[in-house]
Amino acid sequence: MAALQLAHIAPLTDYVHSLRLRDTNEYPYFDPADGGVNASILFLFEKPGPMTVDKGSLGRVGSGLISRDNDDPTAEATFCFMREAGVPRTSTVTWNTVPGWNGTRRITSSELKAGVRDLSELLALLRKVRTIVLVGRKAERAEASIRELGPYALFRSPHPSPLVRASYPDRWSSIPDLWREAARHAGVWRQEG
Repeated sequence: MAALQLAHIAPLTDYVHSLRLRDTNEYPYFDPADGGVNASILFLFEKPGPMTVDKGSLGRVGSGLISRDNDDPTAEATFCFMREAGVPRTSTVTWNTVPGWNGTRRITSSELKAGVRDLSELLALLRKVRTIVLVGRKAERAEASIRELGPYALFRSPHPSPLVRASYPDRWSSIPDLWREAARHAGVWRQEG
């Protein structure tokens, strides 16, 4: 938690604090092990899950971070796919289209609109981001609105959840290639090995 005040992450920590002041949703912190405000690529997932909740006021306890190091299958897949795709961790920042956890994975239209407004504020802090990966179909629903926020290169990706793996194995297995393409476009791809 002390790392949340490091120079590359402190503005994002302040951003999360501002979100936490406005309502009772639970907003995770950004992972200090990622690139923070120095990132070139934003991986925009759908909505935080219970493993991002730190205090567990909604009945669950997690890390308090949106992190590929969380103890859940989606985070583990994200970690492995990033490595396989050759996406340097310090070039990425991870967030959600709907930034707050409210006890359900369901996303309403009003939540999605509010999330895009929040994203506009976030992108003002992420000045080096020029590539955004929309991770999951719910994130893709915001694509038209996100296009209005600026000249970002947008990529679509299946969600690395166990549900996608079980129901759509071809989509699941395409994730590293899609993320590699986004990293190449951003000029940060590195070959593993």
